[in-house]
Amino acid sequence: MTAREQRRARVLTRVLVGRLTMAEGGVELGLSERQLWRLRAAFIDAGPAGLVHGNRGRASPQRIHPDRRIRIIELRERYGARNDTHFGELLAEREGIMVSRESLRAILRGAGIASPRRRRPPRYRSRRPRMGAAGTLLQLDGSRHRWLEKRGPELVLVGAIDDATGWVTAALFRDQEDAAGYLEILRTTIDDHGLPGAIYRDGHSAFAPSNPSRTGRDGADPLSQVGRALAELGIDSILAGSPQAKGRVERMWGTFQDRLVVELRLAGVSDRVAANAFLAGYLARHNARFSVPALDPVAARRPLPDDIRLDRVLVLEVPPQGCQGPHHLARRSDPAAAPRCNRCGELCRQAGRGPRRPRRLDRGLYDGERRLAVLSAPPDPGQLRTQKRQRVQPSLSPAAATIPWTPPRDHPWKRVTPGSKLEKRLTESLGS
Repeated sequence: MTAREQRRARVLTRVLVGRLTMAEGGVELGLSERQLWRLRAAFIDAGPAGLVHGNRGRASPQRIHPDRRIRIIELRERYGARNDTHFGELLAEREGIMVSRESLRAILRGAGIASPRRRRPPRYRSRRPRMGAAGTLLQLDGSRHRWLEKRGPELVLVGAIDDATGWVTAALFRDQEDAAGYLEILRTTIDDHGLPGAIYRDGHSAFAPSNPSRTGRDGADPLSQVGRALAELGIDSILAGSPQAKGRVERMWGTFQDRLVVELRLAGVSDRVAANAFLAGYLARHNARFSVPALDPVAARRPLPDDIRLDRVLVLEVPPQGCQGPHHLARRSDPAAAPRCNRCGELCRQAGRGPRRPRRLDRGLYDGERRLAVLSAPPDPGQLRTQKRQRVQPSLSPAAATIPWTPPRDHPWKRVTPGSKLEKRLTESLGS
């Protein structure tokens, strides 16, 4: 008997011998007089055993069968070190085993399987309240992690989350955290949800130039590729002072690293292309599980203006580059004019100057709006040079067109032109 049952037996004994009334006994035990009459009848019929609950010592009819307990422990070893909530969801989705979190926790702890994370009291930080309307603020960040474990390379997951709802608007696996990844994230977010009011980001060089002391040509502060695109779209860029300031997206990475790694392993994903294909279906389930409704039912997103084309804004603007190979300078009627290369057509001695050219994210070559077909070069560059020489000078014999090829003495490259470096060197050597 427990201490409470022993106390009830003593009080009922005093009631039976007439030392206490039923009302006084009920006050002493904290029970109603009607309840005390029920206990009195059970005490008279069975003695102190009548005060013990009838189900004591019996197994619960709702208990989990021992075979199912063993099965759960075996599956825990298969799915790896997962938190109890996620493990319970995996059991329900993949194995058809419905078990509550507390029952699952009791089974695992009873088998000596501890939680994968140490539970320590976190340092108190006052969290910033969520934004009122969806689309007011978008948090962008990237997380480098072993998403594919040992099956593939280490990747960076770039993503964006709505501050008001916790809805992951877009995510993408990349080899590096770069500007092209953030531009693709913005493209997907704008296509699916519209223009956000502002973004909340860290100090990565994709958002701000790595050398802020330099200024642009017009004296203004320089912009990165993503910063220029945000300025053209009218989206404010807010720099977070610490990782805790953008805690919404940081906690999202913790959830992804805990759940997405297991999902990718169970799906057998081992490369970046397959991981991006799997990510679309996972984000739908993640948003249905963790997103919350906004306080303001009217969204703050803006539609894309008709005069703005994303394929011309979300691009990588690169300066013109000179030809990397030997330059074949064209003959100039004006000696003061800048030399142009016959091969690439650029101002080879003025590479990096002139207007910047946009390069689309698909890395294709375009003639206006028409994409040009590109053929891959042969693996041996000597083959391409041989074919070009044979095409330009078909009278050459195969032996003369082989690589390496030494130009003859009367070749134009060996001619001494007035004012050339070769003429200066010959003059200096003859004078000495």
